[in-house]
Amino acid sequence: MHTRNRSGFWYLLPAAALFVLFAIGPMAYGIYVSFLKWNGLTAPLWVGLANWARFFRDPVALHSLTLTIYVMLLSWVVQTPLSMALGIYLAGKQKHRQVIAVGYFLPLLFSSVAIALVWSSILNPNFGLLDNLLNAVGLSSLALDWLGSTRLALPVLIAIVSWQYIPFHTLLYQAGAQQIPASLYEAAHLDGASPGQRFLHITLPQLRYTLVTSSVLILSGSLTFFDLIYILTGGGPGHATQVLTLMMYQKAFQSQNLGYGSMIGVLLALIGLALTLVTLRFSGFRRMESQAEGAA
Repeated sequence: MHTRNRSGFWYLLPAAALFVLFAIGPMAYGIYVSFLKWNGLTAPLWVGLANWARFFRDPVALHSLTLTIYVMLLSWVVQTPLSMALGIYLAGKQKHRQVIAVGYFLPLLFSSVAIALVWSSILNPNFGLLDNLLNAVGLSSLALDWLGSTRLALPVLIAIVSWQYIPFHTLLYQAGAQQIPASLYEAAHLDGASPGQRFLHITLPQLRYTLVTSSVLILSGSLTFFDLIYILTGGGPGHATQVLTLMMYQKAFQSQNLGYGSMIGVLLALIGLALTLVTLRFSGFRRMESQAEGAA
C-alpha cells in the first residue's frame, strides 16, 4: 500500500508543479504587486494597503464595481432560463431538432473579437445593418445609437454576451436533461401530472447540479468580460460600461500603475472565489447526491 501511494504521488507531481507554476505562483505574485506603487520600470515602492484604500474612496472605481455586479446578475437572469428551456427542448425527440441545434450553436465557433467586430458593424448608427433595416421598414424612430447611449450600451452588451454564451450553457442543460430517467415522466403521466408539474417536480430537481454548474460558470465568467466590451465600447460612453476588468487594464497598462491594476485583479479573484463558495455551500452541490434519485 505504501508503494502504491508513493507511485501515485509521482504521477500527480507534474500536474501539481504546473498548477503551482502557472496558477498559484502568478496569483501570489499579483497579491504582492497589489501592495506596491510600481510602473514596471522603476524601483517598486511598498505602499501597503494604500491601493485598496484608494479604490474604495474612488467613486469611479465603486461605479465599476457596481457595474460588474450588475453584469453578473443580469447575465445570470438572462442566460439561465433561456439556456435551460433550449436545453430541455433539444434533449427531446422533436422533428428537425438536430438541424435547429446545429444552426443555433454557431456562435460557439467564433471568437469574442470576431463577434465584437460583427456586432459593431451591425449596430453602427451611420451604416449599420440594424438601423438601415429599421429605416427601410418605416421604423426610423427605433433606429438608435445602441452603443453610444449611456442608457442602452450596457444592456446591449449583456444581450450580445448572452447570445454568445447561451449555446454553451444549453449544451450543459441538454446533457443533464438527457440523463433524467424516462420512467419518472411515465409514472408522473400515469398519475395525471401536467407538463408544468412534471417540470417543477421532476425536471428542475434533477437538473439542480447542472444549474449550479452553469450558474458558477456564468457568475465567474462575467467577472472576466473584457475583449468584447473593449472593442465595442472601450468602457464608454463615459464610464457606462467600464467594468472592473477594463478598469484593471486601463490602470495597469495605459496608466502604468501595475500595483493598482494588480489590486483590482486580486479583488476580482476574491469576488469569484466568494461567489463559487457561496453557491456550492447553499446549493448542497458538495454532497453529490445521485441525479437518478427516486428512479429506483
